[in-house]
Amino acid sequence: MSKSQQFWDQSASNYDNTEEKFEFIHRRSRENTKKYLRESDVVLDYGCGTGTTACEISSLVKRVRAIDISTGMIEIAKGKAAAGGVINVDFEQADIFDEQFADASFDVVLAFNMLHTVPDAKKVVQRTFELLKPGGAFISVTPCLGGKKSALVTLQIWLVRLLLKVGVIPVPIRQLKSADLDALVSDDRFDVIETEEIFKGASSYFMVAKKAT
Repeated sequence: MSKSQQFWDQSASNYDNTEEKFEFIHRRSRENTKKYLRESDVVLDYGCGTGTTACEISSLVKRVRAIDISTGMIEIAKGKAAAGGVINVDFEQADIFDEQFADASFDVVLAFNMLHTVPDAKKVVQRTFELLKPGGAFISVTPCLGGKKSALVTLQIWLVRLLLKVGVIPVPIRQLKSADLDALVSDDRFDVIETEEIFKGASSYFMVAKKAT
């Protein structure tokens, strides 16, 4: 088990509580996303966490494959799905680079609150491009910790940087800005069709980019 997986497993039981302060951002992101979903869509929810988004959008699409590197997160997500009677979401401990996922097999790829924590965001975007069908949508929302934020969030970031330095948090937490995220899709692979800076204590950048046909 990697240190990153172990960290997220240990965080799983309290994950929803720690995210409550950002519920406005999460809710706004989910509502924005629903506009781009169709009943025939097969969706990959990359970094699904405890499954809130996957369960909420399940009634709007054909199927969701929801993956996370954390077994702990996946177990909680499965419990949510069972409690809500959700039957068209497959929760699985997996990574987006797993060979089981075939090129051009998804209509939509979601990456919510992921790109600031992965080792190489460019590789993730390239992998997303490969997995999407022509005209498919890459929908992301990413905390922009290098942008506008409250004094409390600034203090929290300072604490996180300290914990990163001493190795308590073994995952990268990057202080991105919206321009950094724009740059990830600034070539002819994607057409950006919507962006929004959502602020509630901290900035998050919502983006919809469609794979060029």
